[in-house]
Amino acid sequence: MVNSLQHVNSANTVESWQVSMSVTAIANGVRMSPRKVGEVVALVRNRTVADALVILEHTPRRAAKPVAKVIASAAANATHNNKLQKDSLIIESIQVGPGTVMKRYRAGAMGRAKPYKRRSSNIKVVVGGTESKPAAKPTSKPKATTKQAAKKPAVKKEKK
Repeated sequence: MVNSLQHVNSANTVESWQVSMSVTAIANGVRMSPRKVGEVVALVRNRTVADALVILEHTPRRAAKPVAKVIASAAANATHNNKLQKDSLIIESIQVGPGTVMKRYRAGAMGRAKPYKRRSSNIKVVVGGTESKPAAKPTSKPKATTKQAAKKPAVKKEKK
């Protein structure tokens, strides 16, 4: 988690400071080629989290599902663990790197074995946003009022 201060100047009159934070989510060993995942990642780089999830939902590529999962995980980490506003979340960086490579063989002509590699990829998402403001607590407690015990109505006894 990285903390950084951003200078915000609203209407060139009042200067205030907002704290922006970065939250990371990583998916290791996704069983897809990094090149194929990288094409999908390029669609959502530097977008808001909400926009990215909508784009990935409508992308007809197999790699869109794990990328959307990692982005949703980073957003959940940011809102739940770090109390960031869900509306302010932006994908600061998203990277795809090579994961472990499994060497396999398939049958070739004349009884030979032809080698090939089953590639996997690691996806890293860094999401940033501003902290949500906690609800303002009242500075002074209202005075406690004492209630007087309610008098019970007198019960008239009947004469026999």
